[in-house]
Amino acid sequence: MHPSRVSTGLVVKIVLVTAAVLGALYFVWLSRDIVILVMIALFLAVAIAPPVNWLDRRARMPRSIAILLVYLGIGVAIFGIGLLIVPPLVTGVKDLSDDLPGYVDDLRQNETFRDYDNKYQITEKLREQAEQLPSKLGDAAGTLRDVTVGVFSRFVQLFSILVIAFFLVKDGDRILAFVYRQLSAERARRLRTVTDDISDAIVGYVFGNFVISIAAGLVTYVTLLALDVPFRVPLAILFGFFDLVPLVGATLGGILVGIVVAFVNFPVGLIVWAVVLILYQQVENNLIQPVIYGRTVELHPLLVLLAILVGGSLLGVLGALIAIPVAASVQAVVRDVWRYRQASRTAPAAATAPSA
Repeated sequence: MHPSRVSTGLVVKIVLVTAAVLGALYFVWLSRDIVILVMIALFLAVAIAPPVNWLDRRARMPRSIAILLVYLGIGVAIFGIGLLIVPPLVTGVKDLSDDLPGYVDDLRQNETFRDYDNKYQITEKLREQAEQLPSKLGDAAGTLRDVTVGVFSRFVQLFSILVIAFFLVKDGDRILAFVYRQLSAERARRLRTVTDDISDAIVGYVFGNFVISIAAGLVTYVTLLALDVPFRVPLAILFGFFDLVPLVGATLGGILVGIVVAFVNFPVGLIVWAVVLILYQQVENNLIQPVIYGRTVELHPLLVLLAILVGGSLLGVLGALIAIPVAASVQAVVRDVWRYRQASRTAPAAATAPSA
């Protein structure tokens, strides 16, 4: 065959493949919202698969019923936690709006605060804010109403995620089996290994994050108990929820808890809480998270930190939450490619060894 024809055909093939790839990427970009919903549903499906499998195999329960029971358990847990957090916070805000002037007068009895107050007029400014607090609470109620309407507008997306995850968990094994049958034995084995590694990484990430949040809540509860701060249980649960977000979650939750501590025990309690928060955050970010994620997700601690930083910079809080599972998935694919290349290199050497 003439070299010019080969070159022309190769150029045409490269152009067509490039155009197809660019078209696929453009289509994904246009439907990125749907892609995000599917990815969230896939993450949820993999996360709830272990309890569903346990109910399916051990309890002899139909898989559809098992999925609905897991959904019901998650909903009851969220509702119960909401009952622990919301009523005390609403009551506390109402009491705070009524008692804030008294708190301001009590702060004047502290010698350290009195010196700063005489210099910066903190009490006068707090009294002005206390007088305006009822009107601001009314504005906050209006804002809360708008936020609630926005939440309900997202109900369709949440329902779509739950439905997609339901079918993925229910028929996931059959879908994977169908995909495996379309591949050769070697490719099917490789794909099965990669999917198992990704599944183990996501389940380990969810379990590790849950353990870390429990540890954060316990540290918060013990500290608030020692400082005799009211609403210890809801504040500890709230801090545990914020701690689900890697790196920055503990800081945001610590600020909210610190505001409550400041009104109850200033300045000693606030200083103690700040010290505990800083120490715990450093231990969690540099020791607990890397060790737990390193063992459950099988990622090196350095990769965990880099993945969280990159994911947070790209997609914010959502990126920080999914950065570790995505990094683990990429690692599973890279590991499979590396094993395949190593096997391809050693196979010819083993074949030529007897003849040599």
